[in-house]
Amino acid sequence: MTPLDQPHDPPAHTVLSVLRGAEQWLQRRGVDAPRRSAELLLGKVLGLDRLRLYLAHDRPLDGAERSAMRALVARRGAGEPVAHLLGSWSFRGLELAVSPAVLVPRPETEELVTLALERAGPGARVLDLGTGSGAIAIALAVERPDLQVTAVEVSRDALEIAAQNAARHGVAARITFLRGSWWEPVPPAARFDLAVSNPPYIDPAAPHGLAADVAAHEPPLALFTAAGDVLSCCRAIVAGLGAHLVPGGWFVAETGVGASAPALRLLQQEPALEAAELRADLGGIDRFLLARRRAAGA
Repeated sequence: MTPLDQPHDPPAHTVLSVLRGAEQWLQRRGVDAPRRSAELLLGKVLGLDRLRLYLAHDRPLDGAERSAMRALVARRGAGEPVAHLLGSWSFRGLELAVSPAVLVPRPETEELVTLALERAGPGARVLDLGTGSGAIAIALAVERPDLQVTAVEVSRDALEIAAQNAARHGVAARITFLRGSWWEPVPPAARFDLAVSNPPYIDPAAPHGLAADVAAHEPPLALFTAAGDVLSCCRAIVAGLGAHLVPGGWFVAETGVGASAPALRLLQQEPALEAAELRADLGGIDRFLLARRRAAGA
């Protein structure tokens, strides 16, 4: 039984009563942010944004709308990410298609884009390694039309979504998509002023802090490193920076709990890099890796 079936609900089944019932039902099932989930799902059913939803609290739902909401709430209660139920997610104000083939873009990665933009000079050549939904590459191309962006992704399904998102936001012609693992599809002679990445950094043998719905529904390829080695992906990326970053070029990447300190040491030990540092996100968690390519001959 879902909240929409409960006998104590008002007969009219208004927006307000359905929201309250869905929130309570999701809360009892331990769903994160149950109120927001309920609002987003009902907004999808009714075609209303959050403000218009609140202005329509007394609006009754018909049978078809209640049925659609019931199905979505049941799926959310079973742990399916709300972004997958919506089919899209907002990233730096851009609505991006998402599916189980890609990670749902996180607010922390929006901060990564800011750090990248601060280090991208006019007309910079930028490489996004492991683009997934295309969130980073597309945000860079939209916010800085002067940038020359290349995006690499090993998953064919993810690359198709990234291309669709680029077309949706009018930047498909300004992003070169390459399919392959890390540096593999990048031409040997290619040089970049900035390399950015949000690679996997979670050890599948010790996924501490990973939410259950993320582990169950988001792509393992984009979440997990090699077992017992949180640096497996970061190491593969760092190995190519000396050959593909121009002198003075920047590397900016996202990392997380358990991987941040060893990743920083990896950057500090790489002869081609200097000025390696680790910065915290807005929540105070060590999150962002930065390093600069040494000048030629240094």
